[in-house]
This record gives sequence, C-alpha cells and structure tokens, in this order.
Amino acid sequence: MAAGGGVRTGEARRVGAGRACGPGSGPRYGAGVAEEPTGGPEDHSTGQDGQDAPVPPTGALFPRDVEVRRSRRRVRTVTAFRENGRLVVAIPARFTRAQEREWVTLMAARVAAQERRRRPSDLELLERARYLSERYLGGDAVPTSVTWATNQGRRWGSCTTTDGTIRISARVRGMPRWVLDYVLLHELAHLLHAGHGPEFWALVGRYPRTERARGFLEGVAHATDNQPPDDSEG
Repeated sequence: MAAGGGVRTGEARRVGAGRACGPGSGPRYGAGVAEEPTGGPEDHSTGQDGQDAPVPPTGALFPRDVEVRRSRRRVRTVTAFRENGRLVVAIPARFTRAQEREWVTLMAARVAAQERRRRPSDLELLERARYLSERYLGGDAVPTSVTWATNQGRRWGSCTTTDGTIRISARVRGMPRWVLDYVLLHELAHLLHAGHGPEFWALVGRYPRTERARGFLEGVAHATDNQPPDDSEG
C-alpha cells in the first residue's frame, strides 16, 4: 500500500485500448462506426443464430484487454466500445484475419484518441478533488496535487498523507464520472485516515454512490482478471 493508503483491487492490471499503429490502408469510418473494406475470403467465428461471439485473441495478436466479436448480422460496419473496462471491437464475420488486425488497430487508436480528449487534465482532477472535499468532507481533506499515474499496479489510486499528493490510476480513464468521483473521495478520506477503519468508511459513505461505484470496480476486476474481488483491500 502506498503511504497513506490506496484503493486496492483484485482487479485488472490493465484496462485500456491496445497498441495502435495506423493500418496500411485507411478505410473511412464515422462516429464509432466504420464502413468495411471490400474483398477477402470468409474467415469467421459466430455464436448460435448469428449472434456476436467473442473471439479470444491468439498469441500476441491483441492484448488481453481487447476483445474481437464477429457477427453474421454485421455486414458493412465496424464498431468499438468499452465494456467493463475492456475494448470490444465488433466486426463482420466474413472479415479475414488481416482485415481483423487492420480494423482492431484502427479502432483502438480512434477510441484512445477520443478518451484522451475526454480525459480530465491533472489540474481538473485537482479541482474536482477540492470540490468533493468541500461537499462531502467539509473541506478537511486538502490535496496538494492530483495526477494520473500509470504505475498503480492493482490499485485504482493511492495517496501520500505527508505531502497531500494523490495519484489516480490511468485505468480509471473512460469510466463513468461517478466512479472517478468515488476513487477521488476514497483517496481524500485517506488524507484524514490512513487505514480502512470505521471512521474512514464513515467518511467515504457520505458519497451517495459509494456502493454502486465499488460494485462497478469489482465487476471490472472480475471481468478482466477473472479473480474474485478482495473486499478487504477496499
């Protein structure tokens, strides 16, 4: 645990879009939906009745946090979206493996770019944390800095009570704002109480979506790591 505590998880170690390098050819696409390239023999895997079926990535083709779904019902579109923190790319069943690689790379890059534009800056994180402290903690928790961090491991966030710094895992990017607010408030409460005792949880419990946010994070953890969450790590 980082000094002062942190939101620990039985959660995923990685949540994010896969590596993105532009495909050799650049097919056109719209907002989250792409017009498919032409040509290519059939190479597909679908579920019963043509429903979308997950295709587990093989080898090092895609990282674990990218899931490809092929569907016979999908003819001319490619879509990408977040599901429990994982990037899902839905493609037509007849796409070749080469087309699959091309479109997953393209859509992962596009989703990553969208998320970067939506992501609050470090300054905005600090302003949000100060607002949450005023609203739920009477302004008693005074963070000196709040930053995104990529070195949080299994934690959603951590803090250092001696200097008032808070770090939020980059994996929280793209999650609902009320989940981010919970993680921020959790760390703010740690500035006042280092452990996870009753006084700490009484402070965190002032946030009305605490249980919902914890359930969301536990669901992400279980879906991405297939591990039962350890509630004691809170």
